[in-house]
Amino acid sequence: MINPYFIGIIYEGSIIIIATILLILIFSNYIKTRHYLSLLLFLMFLNYIIAIIFSWFSKILILFSNINYVIDESIPDPLTPLSWILLRITGFRISFLFIIIGTLISYIFKEKVFNLEINKIRKFCIFFYGSFTAIYSIIIYIKENVLFDALAFLFVFILVLAVYSPFMIRAYKSYRTTQDLLYKKAFLSLSIMSLSLIVVFFNFLIDRFLILLGGFGFTIFYFLAWFCVIIAIFGAYYGFLKPSLNIND
Repeated sequence: MINPYFIGIIYEGSIIIIATILLILIFSNYIKTRHYLSLLLFLMFLNYIIAIIFSWFSKILILFSNINYVIDESIPDPLTPLSWILLRITGFRISFLFIIIGTLISYIFKEKVFNLEINKIRKFCIFFYGSFTAIYSIIIYIKENVLFDALAFLFVFILVLAVYSPFMIRAYKSYRTTQDLLYKKAFLSLSIMSLSLIVVFFNFLIDRFLILLGGFGFTIFYFLAWFCVIIAIFGAYYGFLKPSLNIND
């Protein structure tokens, strides 16, 4: 039987290749237009791809590193600087850090796209909660404690929901009310992008909940999660950047 971690390495490696190609296209758009929105979109998805790379690397460590405390959950953490880093990589916590950064960048992206007046209280709450979630993800970690892991997934999902739900709703409303076909396509793509990123962490949350109940992981929800990142990047590029649409120039 094929090791599930090997399947994860192949799958996430494929996702990284596809996502990197799309990211290069997004960066090419920024080089050509020097538009601030293109830069924000590039930085947002760059952080998501780095998160996937760390997730991929974690499986490399588990399958090939021969480091006993990384491979075997029953072996206690030796509490060294190296183990601190490696266990947080394999525990998805470093990936969370980049996901949080990407999500906060997308909040700025939303404000710029829709030319919204900055609500300082809302912005403070989003960034304060994002900072709390980042600190929790990196600091609050105990090996073999699945509950703490599930809480980390939940906290990140709440942040993603708080940022992308209003984004999705506003983009969809703009799609419904805009008559220009080019703009309709752009707003629809942003709505799909936001929905896809919400679904990413909804799937991860379900996968982690199943692990909490005693499952091994690598459920269909895990595979759907990373696939939705590709949908999000693909939608953002082909609906928003490929037509060279610059909203609020």
